[in-house]
Amino acid sequence: MRIGKGAGVWNMDGEEEELDEEPGEVIESAPPLKVGEERDLSHSGIKKKLLKRGFACETPEFGDEVTIHYVGTLLDGTKFCSTRDTDEPFTFKLGSGEVVAGLNNGIVTMTKGERALFTFPSELGFGVGRFNDVPPNSVVCFEVELVSWIMVVDVSKDGGIIKRILEKGERDELPHDLDEVLVKYQVTLGDGTVVAKTPQEGIEFYVNDGHLCPALAKAILTMKKGEKVKLIVQPLYAFGEQGRDANDGFQTVPPNSALDFDLELVSFKPVIDICGDSKIFKKILKEGEGAFTANEGAIVTISYTARLEDGTIFEKRGIDGEQPLEFVTDEEQVIAGLDRVAATMKKGERAILTINHEYGFGSIEVKRDLSTVPPCSKLIYEVEMLDFIKFFTILSIFLLYNGISDLRFVPAHNFCHLIKKEKAPWEMNNQEKIEAAGRKKEEGNLLFKNGKYQRAGKKYDKAADYVSEDGSFGDDEQKLVKSLRVSCWLNGAACSLKLNDFQETIKLCSKVLEYEFHNVKALYRRAQAYIEIADVISAELDIRKANEADPQNREVKLLQKKLKQLQTESNKRDAKLYGNMFARLTTDSSVATKKSEDEKRQEVVVGMRMEKVVGSSAPSDKWNGCRLLLNVCS
Repeated sequence: MRIGKGAGVWNMDGEEEELDEEPGEVIESAPPLKVGEERDLSHSGIKKKLLKRGFACETPEFGDEVTIHYVGTLLDGTKFCSTRDTDEPFTFKLGSGEVVAGLNNGIVTMTKGERALFTFPSELGFGVGRFNDVPPNSVVCFEVELVSWIMVVDVSKDGGIIKRILEKGERDELPHDLDEVLVKYQVTLGDGTVVAKTPQEGIEFYVNDGHLCPALAKAILTMKKGEKVKLIVQPLYAFGEQGRDANDGFQTVPPNSALDFDLELVSFKPVIDICGDSKIFKKILKEGEGAFTANEGAIVTISYTARLEDGTIFEKRGIDGEQPLEFVTDEEQVIAGLDRVAATMKKGERAILTINHEYGFGSIEVKRDLSTVPPCSKLIYEVEMLDFIKFFTILSIFLLYNGISDLRFVPAHNFCHLIKKEKAPWEMNNQEKIEAAGRKKEEGNLLFKNGKYQRAGKKYDKAADYVSEDGSFGDDEQKLVKSLRVSCWLNGAACSLKLNDFQETIKLCSKVLEYEFHNVKALYRRAQAYIEIADVISAELDIRKANEADPQNREVKLLQKKLKQLQTESNKRDAKLYGNMFARLTTDSSVATKKSEDEKRQEVVVGMRMEKVVGSSAPSDKWNGCRLLLNVCS
């Protein structure tokens, strides 16, 4: 039964008013209503009396689809409409204008199963008009039961993908673009024809790879695990003006067809881009225990199977009788990719890692236990974090081993010495910052000498942080601080060169050159990086500046010689390339010219033969002449 309309709060003149508060805001911020208690909802004049409490805490919003029972009466008790008479509840979209405005504003304060009595002023009821037995300007009452409601979401924000949530998901997490999802769906046309359907067990795919049509991936990104929805998809997000031909067991989708989806997100496996450069991916197969991860400096124990892309297993640990692998994270005891991922894992977590060669064994061939890893190989590890011991757990064991059972009996200065933990920069005075930066720099130097470039780079970064530009150093300290900062950036650039991270090298050297625009080391190392990324012009410019600053620098001259050799080789390659191109052009031109001359000669011969035929042939020989002409032309 239609009981009037009104999408907002309306005044006596039929103009929409702005509420001071969102509908239901007073109820949400005030103590909950008790059964039998009545309260004004807002300054609009709506009153609500709770008759029966609902059994949930969520309330619908405008745009959601609600199903209600209602009984409408005047103040004297006269009934003018009811769904109870037919025992058929009424379903409508909140705010769509299908009911009086007061009902919209009242229902958004209700929970599922709740029953309440609303009293609406005439402007939120039927106003100056007459409805059935309702006189103009009447105050009306509605006893409403919220039977159920379905959340409706405009996924695409333009009405192109409308999602109706039939069953809510289990958890709050949503999938992301990189994740692998398992879904079940059935897709129908408006007439009910099934055009696509997954197998009973569903289908797996990566969200960013897309599947079936654009709407599917967009909708999945808004769903929770276990969520079931109905989608109404307009042609723009389906198969558009082209439609789709029948293939792979799917039926034809006519052009400009809207589609209806019954969709369930069965599960998803989170995929994490560990370094943010798409070179190490972790796909979580099984969530770990608790909230803590191994982090840097932990002793971790893992089992794994390591494969090449073609499936060749080259190493196993903790599987088939093999001992698990134990190592300390951030100590470069394993390949960088495995090291970085292990620091992100929880106890009991299982994951599949995809590691680019830059974080694996690099561009060299490496012999492992079960097979040889070719140069530049992408690696696949299936890893389980069996256990890990974090730094403070290690510390506790150390203290107990040394007979220290209670830290209260350890003098503060001895305790700090035991854990060797630096203060954070903001906890230090200027002198402590300078000393800490010096220590970190020396630690980095030692690691660099031992070939631990990644860890050395981290030490230099840490040292530079201690003496960052944000610090309020005095004039007498500025010279030393600047020297430390520049030295750390230069050393960090050297580490980045060794690790083939040329963009980071350029970044660090550029920082130095902002302070010292003729720093030869910075120019030299940046030029090296530019050469590696084939930016010859920038490299040549840096080498020229370095030569001006230090004309006798042997390393710069060697780099300049290398650059000239590279340029010479490049010029030879270009000359050969362009030479071949011109040769082909010349050959083509000669062929075209010869062809043109031959065609001209052929035309002359044909003309002469035609004249001869015409001149020597009698009328009775016309057919022979024509036949000769045809032979010549052919």
